[in-house]
Amino acid sequence: MIDAFMLTLVLLIISIVISLIRVVFGPTVPDRVVGLDTINTLVIASMVIFGAASKEVIYIDVAIVYALLSFVSTLFIAKYLEGGRF
Repeated sequence: MIDAFMLTLVLLIISIVISLIRVVFGPTVPDRVVGLDTINTLVIASMVIFGAASKEVIYIDVAIVYALLSFVSTLFIAKYLEGGRF
């Protein structure tokens, strides 16, 4: 069962690297923001998978807090890019 978790984590890491390429070489700023948001989502999924593999609840709790902070920061970045004031 551990092998399935590790295979999933490897695939998520590969996906993070692909998203990192979009962040670095994105032609526009919104493309980079979407790439960064994708990386955040994949990191959250990785934390949940790792928590399930190691049977530790703390990783899932941290993933929930990280998801909340990621969502709020994405909203602030989107508002800034639209020209809104904070």
